[in-house]
Amino acid sequence: METNKGRGRFIFFCLAPAVLLFSIFLIFPTIDVFRMSLYRWGGYTDNKTFVGLQNFSKLFQSDKFYQTFQNSVLLIVIVTIVTFALALIFASMLSREKLKGQNLLRIIFYIPNILSVVVISAIFSAIFDPKSGLLNSILNLFRGVGAESILWLGDQKIVIFSLGGAMIWQAIGYYMVMYMASMANIPESLYESAELEGAGRMTQFLSITIPLIWTNIRTTLTFFIISTINMSFLFVMAMTSGGPDGATEVFLSYMYKEAYTNSSYGYGMAIGVVVFLFSFALAAILNAVTRRDHLEY
Repeated sequence: METNKGRGRFIFFCLAPAVLLFSIFLIFPTIDVFRMSLYRWGGYTDNKTFVGLQNFSKLFQSDKFYQTFQNSVLLIVIVTIVTFALALIFASMLSREKLKGQNLLRIIFYIPNILSVVVISAIFSAIFDPKSGLLNSILNLFRGVGAESILWLGDQKIVIFSLGGAMIWQAIGYYMVMYMASMANIPESLYESAELEGAGRMTQFLSITIPLIWTNIRTTLTFFIISTINMSFLFVMAMTSGGPDGATEVFLSYMYKEAYTNSSYGYGMAIGVVVFLFSFALAAILNAVTRRDHLEY
């Protein structure tokens, strides 16, 4: 009995600092965001006026909010699908295929993940430059020197895809490494048996690799949602500032501008509440849809 009590006290004192810090820096601020969304407040004075759900009513009547919602969802879909597919393909190639310089390739793929968003934004801003950018220079080899330059960051129709391209390049290496770690635990005997049965590489990939790393895939799909919402804000602020004409405005950039630039802190917190609930709901739906029986090997 005393042993159990001593063990319980030990576990309590080990967990208490982490729980305390988690509550101070995450739980309490999150609750305060919900509270402040019910007030009209500029953020820099003591004058707060309780307005109930007026901030949310104003938000759902705003065309700008729906534009930011569309941009955010589009980025989540594009970045998730493309990053997921490429990370899986590259992880499979570097795990199963015998390629020269595999270790070097792994390092090269992972480098973008350790670079600052500001550095990556500067690189892609140079690549997308309409006059001297690498992308237009390559296209001009096929279109001719006198061809009109494409405004990758200035055309409302394509700028969101240009932004997505930079985010995909930054994220692939991180998820590739996660998938490689899971693939390394799959017994080679399973692939050998499948090969003896006449299964090709694609069949082995779909029937063995994907099912056996499905738990990791489910986890990373949730990461995709959260990280895309967070990283899109950084890339937007560093590359386009929401332009042109709001074509790249996303949830968090819109919230930031309303709360700290337009001095509508309560309205900005209402946007934060919607983003929180949207992220939570999307992650819950995704987890429910992707639930599968756990396979052991």
